[in-house]
Amino acid sequence: MSIENKLPTGTDLLAEIDRLRNERNAVILAHYYQKPDIQDLADFVGDSLELSRKAAETDADVIAFCGVKFMADTAKILSPEKIVVLPDMDAGCSLEDSCPPEKFKAFREAHPDHIALTYINCSTEVKALSDIIVTSSSAETIISQIPEDQPIIFGPDRHLGGYLSRKFNRDMLLWPGVCIVHEAFSETELMKLKEQHPGAPVAAHPECPPTIIDHADYVGSTSGILQFASTFEGDTLIVATEPHIIHQMEKALPQKNFIGAPGADGNCSCNICPYMALNTMEKLYACLRDLEPRIEIEEGLRLKAKQSLDRMLEMASGTIGKGDLGRV
Repeated sequence: MSIENKLPTGTDLLAEIDRLRNERNAVILAHYYQKPDIQDLADFVGDSLELSRKAAETDADVIAFCGVKFMADTAKILSPEKIVVLPDMDAGCSLEDSCPPEKFKAFREAHPDHIALTYINCSTEVKALSDIIVTSSSAETIISQIPEDQPIIFGPDRHLGGYLSRKFNRDMLLWPGVCIVHEAFSETELMKLKEQHPGAPVAAHPECPPTIIDHADYVGSTSGILQFASTFEGDTLIVATEPHIIHQMEKALPQKNFIGAPGADGNCSCNICPYMALNTMEKLYACLRDLEPRIEIEEGLRLKAKQSLDRMLEMASGTIGKGDLGRV
């Protein structure tokens, strides 16, 4: 009999998660890209960094991070005294995978006059090799503070880096990583969808390729897209990011229509993050029960990685996670 067959189901599963949440003095965090059932039971739903900051401010002993590994690692970097668990340790990230620390280190050493602005979607080791971490909501504020004659390395997302390079007219060395979710959007299918819904604006995440960004009426982080959803004129919005974010839009604005931008096959199913999907209610229950899989980071590495996060917070703390949701 498999482990999952021994787990409670249905309302019993929800009750057991709540019981363990209380017994463990745990806070449950869910990224916007998690399945709706996980979002609905979380204490906080939001962007990756802001979730870690919220958890650090609580008196919780345990952080259960329903997201991907780099997010749970960030929570441990900011809360070393807390136990941090991830429902499935295989929940990774294509951007993190695209940027091995040893290759990034060699790249940095080959360009010693450049500073490294690194997207938060990277490993703890790459954070430790970086000067300033950025998020999709803080990157513009940070770049605007860097002297124009200062050369910049930007990694690991070449689409986000390219978007920033074009917007600020800054020549940056871009690491060639991409997000497999945002890379999957199809310009041809998006144009068909716009024809079906004339006048409907498009909100896109800056991890999207330029062929999608060029058709967007709003470009921003997940939190920024949620804010745009609450303010745009009209009744229909096309959303070019992982489609599980639409759950929050429909809860907040049931009178409006939200449509996920399509992939090459004409629907949005290929844009569901396969890593985020590894987390399930059953695995969340098991990780709270067993306090495993647990995130562990060597202290010297943690402190080096924290330096680049601290620099971001010093430069742009007011931009992080705008629009994140606390549990009602």
